[in-house]
Amino acid sequence: MRFQMVCDPGARSDACHRLASAAARRRAATVGTLAAVACGLAMTACGSQNSPGPAASAGTPVGTATSPGSPSPASISACVASRLKIGITNTGALAGQAGGYLKFTNESRTPCHLTGWPAVIGLSAAGTATPLRHAQSTMFGAWHYVAPPPVVSIQPGNSAYAVVAADDQPARANTRCPAPYVRLQVSPPGDSQSVTISAWLPGAGSFLPACTSADGSPTAETSAITTLSSLPH
Repeated sequence: MRFQMVCDPGARSDACHRLASAAARRRAATVGTLAAVACGLAMTACGSQNSPGPAASAGTPVGTATSPGSPSPASISACVASRLKIGITNTGALAGQAGGYLKFTNESRTPCHLTGWPAVIGLSAAGTATPLRHAQSTMFGAWHYVAPPPVVSIQPGNSAYAVVAADDQPARANTRCPAPYVRLQVSPPGDSQSVTISAWLPGAGSFLPACTSADGSPTAETSAITTLSSLPH
């Protein structure tokens, strides 16, 4: 005798009915037993095909949706002069230097970032232009260079800073310092555009000094971009 498993409920019912009838007519226990086993196997096989697999069972996620996170510094554009308000703050004189903090405020509606040294040129009243050197450390602001320079992300309305300072006393044989810088021409790191601001230091009661070292080189310098929290204020 040959049995065929079917998964159609109607067909399964008819097959079971025919097998049961054959068992009754022949009074054959073995046929009745085989009929019952066949019907049970058919129901088990059909139940296995119709039940959901593990991936589709309740409580098991098929997929996970993720939300984009905050933009990384690499995905944020560099701040340019046209998007910044640049000024000088926290001015004063300390330990033989006078200076202040250049303040770069993001005036745009989107974040931007700054890293490295700004390009700063000191301008005297006579028009002499002197590039400020890149400091590795300063007494004013107690700043020390850390390699690589940090990437400072600036949200709209927030600011990043750089120390600007110079010796305020003549060195050794020099009897006096050259005329001070009355203006500063400032470019954000990597930007060719600049902004010209006053070099007046209210906290020191003077313009940014143009004093030179013993070898005649300018002492005015600027730090790399940093955060206000890393500087005394």
